[in-house]
Amino acid sequence: MLKRKTVYVCQECGYDSSKWLGRCPGCGAWNTLVEEVVSSAGTKAGLTLGLSNNERPVPIGDVTVEDLPRFPTGSGELDRVLGGGVIPGAMVLVVGDPGVGKSSLTLKVCAYVAKTHNTVLYVTGEESTRQVRLRANRLGAIEDHLFVLSETNLEVIEQQVLKLKPSLVVIDSIQTVYRPDIQSAPGSISQVRESAVHLLRLAKTHAIATLIIGHVLKDGTLAGPRALEHIVDTVLYFEGDRNAQFRVLRAVKNRFGSTNEIGLFEMRQEGLVDVPDASKLFLSERPLDVPGSIVVPTMEGTRPLLVEIQALVSSSPYMPPRRTSDSVDVKRIQLLLAVLEKRVGVLLGNCDVFVKVAGGIKVDEPAVDLGLTIALVSSYRNCNTAAITAAFGEVGLAGEIRAVTQVESRVREAEKMGFHRIILPRSNLKNIAISTEVELIGVETVAEGLEAALQ
Repeated sequence: MLKRKTVYVCQECGYDSSKWLGRCPGCGAWNTLVEEVVSSAGTKAGLTLGLSNNERPVPIGDVTVEDLPRFPTGSGELDRVLGGGVIPGAMVLVVGDPGVGKSSLTLKVCAYVAKTHNTVLYVTGEESTRQVRLRANRLGAIEDHLFVLSETNLEVIEQQVLKLKPSLVVIDSIQTVYRPDIQSAPGSISQVRESAVHLLRLAKTHAIATLIIGHVLKDGTLAGPRALEHIVDTVLYFEGDRNAQFRVLRAVKNRFGSTNEIGLFEMRQEGLVDVPDASKLFLSERPLDVPGSIVVPTMEGTRPLLVEIQALVSSSPYMPPRRTSDSVDVKRIQLLLAVLEKRVGVLLGNCDVFVKVAGGIKVDEPAVDLGLTIALVSSYRNCNTAAITAAFGEVGLAGEIRAVTQVESRVREAEKMGFHRIILPRSNLKNIAISTEVELIGVETVAEGLEAALQ
């Protein structure tokens, strides 16, 4: 009788060892090595699933390119993030916290595609077909060409895909799918990696668009191997608390489009609903004439958004004082506090600082620097900013205001939302070619920006 061979595989990076180790030498993570059985075909059986079919090298100019037009998903926000729709044969990974709306969004997409693009197969490994039907009733996603399969065996899934020949396949989720020829538990690094490679080959060979749903860990990263992100064509991350009203869908990888676009959704009884006019929604509950509040026109890809930045500065009984924010990078806040103290003379070293972007959206572009400094000083001095004033610009370490990109789009969005005064870098003011009735105030330093904004 042959002795069963086992290896210890890191569930974070895929490093394998013949013995158990407390700390992975590959990625440095603790307690991530799990014992797995090596299959008779070898642990690298999935590497034979190539897409070349033993073809010979050919000149790139001789490669024939078929025109595979994108098809819409029924969600304008999702189409924006994908780059215009789904490409046949593309493999898209959707990742997010439990309850954020991954299954609801994909099921609505399935219903729309089934209504307009023939057959769709929804494979669920976590729920029964009855549970999926109940959700479909709530979402209004009942279509004749939408088929549901409750299965985790990849061989059975492949048989049904080849039988139905659908235009779209959804796998919910990849952590529940397993290959019988691999002797490890579903969700392990071997099963996730090899199942994803097998599904990729199936999608590319038969030009079937595939959406797979992935789990995340406590730190917000994708559960399973990082190699899974390299296998798929597009990786979409849901941002936002499951209890929050809004969700942000962001592309961190996209082989067929830009990674700068975001999609905004609102969670309602009928599932995730597109939010096309996000600026109006974010500013609908904005308090007027309140210290520590300023509106900043920010850009997400080619999309301008008006967001309200709120700051609260108060004396601290603790040392060192706290700097807290879940919407803006804390290191950016610390840098701006140092600039205010050194270049403007505003001493905030003994104060607690709390920063929030209304609506729960995260902003990380340098153009929010000027608005953030205005909000901080406004709260510290307890003086108001004009409700019709918006501000944007990058702050340098010398206290100067540097130019930013896509100024005209920011100005148009602010004008559309009823703002009459915009504080912006003076270098940008010289290059604006649009006609506008908004008063544009160019500033060169942080001190000038504070003087123009604070009443």
